Order: sequence, then C-alpha cells, then structure tokens
Amino acid sequence: MTVTLKSRRFRTEREADWRRLENLLDRFEKGQRASLSDDEVIAIPVLYRATLTSLSMARAISLDKSLVDYLESLSARAYFCVYGARTTLTERVARFFVRDWSEAVRSLWRETLVSGAMNLLGTVVAYVLVRRSPQWFSAFVSEDYAQGRDPGASYKQLYDTLHGPQHVDGLSVLATFLFTHNARIALLSFALGFACCLPSAFMMIYNGLVLGAFLALFGQQGLGIELGGWLFIHGTTEIFAVTLAGAAGFHIGWGLAFPGELSRMDALAAAGRKAAVVMAGVVVMLAVAGLLEGYGRQLVQSTLVRYAVGTAMLMLWCTYFYLPRGER
Repeated sequence: MTVTLKSRRFRTEREADWRRLENLLDRFEKGQRASLSDDEVIAIPVLYRATLTSLSMARAISLDKSLVDYLESLSARAYFCVYGARTTLTERVARFFVRDWSEAVRSLWRETLVSGAMNLLGTVVAYVLVRRSPQWFSAFVSEDYAQGRDPGASYKQLYDTLHGPQHVDGLSVLATFLFTHNARIALLSFALGFACCLPSAFMMIYNGLVLGAFLALFGQQGLGIELGGWLFIHGTTEIFAVTLAGAAGFHIGWGLAFPGELSRMDALAAAGRKAAVVMAGVVVMLAVAGLLEGYGRQLVQSTLVRYAVGTAMLMLWCTYFYLPRGER
C-alpha cells in the first residue's frame, strides 16, 4: 500500500512533463518535425534529462515496475531523438554523391598521382618489353586468359576480338578477363593497403603490365588504335576506378606507417574511414564501367566515337571530383 501511494504521488508531480515529452516524441517520430516550434525543439532535451532524473529516482526508491518500464521506454525514445541520426537514408546517399565522395577523392590527390604513376610505369615497361621481344607477353598474361590472343595470333583473330561476331553476340573473353582482372586488382589494392603500401604498389604496377602487354600485342598487328578505342570507351572509367582504389590502399598504408601525433590504431581508423568512402565510390565507377563495356561498346562500332565517349567520361569524372566547390 505504501509503495502504491509513493508511486501515485511521484507520478502526479511529474506526469505532465512525461506526457508532454511523449507527445513531442510522437510528432517527431511520425515525420511531423516541421510542425515543432523552436520552443518545443528546445524543450525535448530538457524534458529528456528530467525524465532520466525521474527514472533514476524511481529505481532508487523501488517504485512499481510498470512505472519504471514506462520511464525506461520514454527515455530510450528521447535518447534516439536527441542523439540519433538527423538524416534519412535518402539524405545520406544524396550527401555521399553531392559532397562526401568527391571530397574524399580530392583529399587523396597525392596518393592518386602515385597510384596513376605506378599504373603508367607498368604499362610502359610491358609495352616496351613485348614490342622488343614478344616472348615477354606470356610473362604478363597467362594462356588461360589470353585464349589464343598471343604473339602467335593472326591479324584476323585479333581483329575479330574488336569487331567480329564474338563482339556482337556478347562480351569477348578478353573483355571479361580485363574487367574481372581490374575489379580484383581494385579490391586487393585497397584490402592490402595496410601492409605499408607495398602490395598496393605491386598491384598497380601489375595492372599496368597486363594493359601494356595487350597494347603491344595488338600494336604489332597494326591494331593499336582500334584496341585503344575498344578499351577507351569504358577504360577511362575502369582504370580511373582502379587508380582510386590504389590511392585508398596507399592512404591506409601511409597512415599506418606514419601516424604522426595519433596512435597507429587511431591513424589507421581515420585513414580507413576516408578510404572506405573512396572505395564505395569505386564500386559505383566499376558498375558504370561494366555498363559501358557490356552495352556501350557493343552498340558503338566506330573507333572515333568510342574515343569520344571515353574522353567524355574522363572529363566527367575529373570535373566531378576536382572542380572547386563552395564552402559548406
């Protein structure tokens, strides 16, 4: 009987504030945030702290369980209102594409230059070696992936890869290999970046070696320009994505090797958050490259138009990532 009286008196003295908080939370959770006045918005955290005090007192004096449960539920709802996420999923996705992704890529411009240089180095080295001695081709591309497109292939075999019936019916073996290869390189470059950048550097060079080997192979048959167009329509997007993945790996490795004033774990966590944003965008770019490769290249047979589409995509990405934006 004494506990019931205490509980009733306790409720009577404070129930008005609880009901007011409950009403404000109901409106907030039903999406009626715009209808809340400034005073009501300010009142929510004040009422939340008062409710926490009531809950603490109710537990301390062992009031009835139903009242404690009610206050716990009300406090939990108010906590998520006060400290929870302020944006919806749609708003987060929009912010990612409007600002977060491009900001993360711009902040990694040094790593991106290094990653691109590694790619270019591998491409040049393989191209020179294969042009001088075609036997080098097998050192960079396995027979399973080459599928007969090797230094022993005829002009017609290589030409059909670019313009023949296999291209019309679907993706060629070479196209499938290159896309799968680049996607794997991108993921591994990012995942292995923690090992002081070395695996990421190796992956970037190796990616360039494969590209350079194929450029030299087709170039020896006078198909270098055609292969360039065949690759360019989607390659500017795909290789850019791989380069950014390498930059993300470099950023993680650099943060771990040179943490500065932070501890290594804190530096790794900070670098990982930024690199993860870049990698989320890399997945988007690989998806776009897949569409360009699977549909655009089959629909566009003109080498000149292929170059034009590839150049337009490169300009689009550069503008999106590096065009100066206003302050927040």
